[in-house]
Amino acid sequence: MRESGAGTAEQERIARAALTRVIEPGDEHGGRWLREFGARELVARLTSAEHKDAALAGATARRLAGYRIRAVAAEPDRDLAAVAAVKGRFICPGDQEWPTQLDDLGDARPIGLWTRGGADLRKWALRSVAVVGARACTPYGAHMAASLGSGLAERGWVVVSGAAFGVDGSAHRGALSAGGATVAVLACGVDVVYPRGHAELIGRIAEQGLVIGELAPGSHPTPSRFVLRNRVIAALTRGTVVVEAEYRSGSLATARSAQKLGRFTMGVPGPATSGLSAGVHELLRGEGVLVTDADEVAELVGGIGELAPDRRGPVLPRDLLDPMSARVLEALPARGAVGGEQVALDAGTTTDETLGRLYELHSLGFVERHGDGWQLTHSAIGGSNARRGGP
Repeated sequence: MRESGAGTAEQERIARAALTRVIEPGDEHGGRWLREFGARELVARLTSAEHKDAALAGATARRLAGYRIRAVAAEPDRDLAAVAAVKGRFICPGDQEWPTQLDDLGDARPIGLWTRGGADLRKWALRSVAVVGARACTPYGAHMAASLGSGLAERGWVVVSGAAFGVDGSAHRGALSAGGATVAVLACGVDVVYPRGHAELIGRIAEQGLVIGELAPGSHPTPSRFVLRNRVIAALTRGTVVVEAEYRSGSLATARSAQKLGRFTMGVPGPATSGLSAGVHELLRGEGVLVTDADEVAELVGGIGELAPDRRGPVLPRDLLDPMSARVLEALPARGAVGGEQVALDAGTTTDETLGRLYELHSLGFVERHGDGWQLTHSAIGGSNARRGGP
């Protein structure tokens, strides 16, 4: 890495950009060295001849040799120019735009974040929710993810996900369809389209939202990088919603990271017979909270007053009856007429009280009189008495 004549802060930024080529995401040994020495000093220890025999705590000689090879080959100026070419930038701890909640990751926090998009990441992250789930999701999972994405966006929440096929893509599209804000956290360089089938989607997110990642421009994803990417999604957001996941899945890893960080974890239930619901249901059996729509998510992660509407079925005319009239109505059989004394006996009240209530119910259209007997009208049959299992 060549020397720069820039000021101290800019030199530190350039050194951090170089280290994104050297230290893998989530490497706590690298994070500890960075904390102890600072970026410029760490780069110097990895590249200068006078430090070639110096050891770094926690690294074997072989591993340290690998760090040094990558450090010497790093060209941060070229990487910074590459991200600028796609209208991006590199942000790091100490910047005004840095989301300080990422510091909760300790030595595993990102060295910095390569970013595409015009929005302020710190401000967006203050009111954000992660929606993650299975890549090979069912139509139900895709529908729920899109519904959550659009619903949260309409309520002013930023939807964060990983831009993968399945649930991730559906959540992003839901937010975009509502004209809302969404952030894609990639496991590769922000100038690399992965998966390739999401080229248009990632392009739209970069224009309307933000695309971010820890890896330098041109870097390609690996299985371990996908797993480690999930800790950033968990730390960046107020809570994580899992929509469809098997027992072993990256989505559950995101939820576990969120739990460790003290964030909210939520799950959308699915059919008990589906393997894609098994992981979510296991989460819900633990500390996860069951949610079914954006209102319930916002109620959990939002501030005071962001309450979900009361859930209840339609109000039926019989729901408006006073308790005694309802009890008399329930005492009538579903079919056939019965005398007032029998109704009183079944309702547990006096005959006079029962007759008074029956006449009230008659005027309201619930019952009709046949000789000395009373029976339900057609409109009343199938309501409370049907639930009671009357004859």
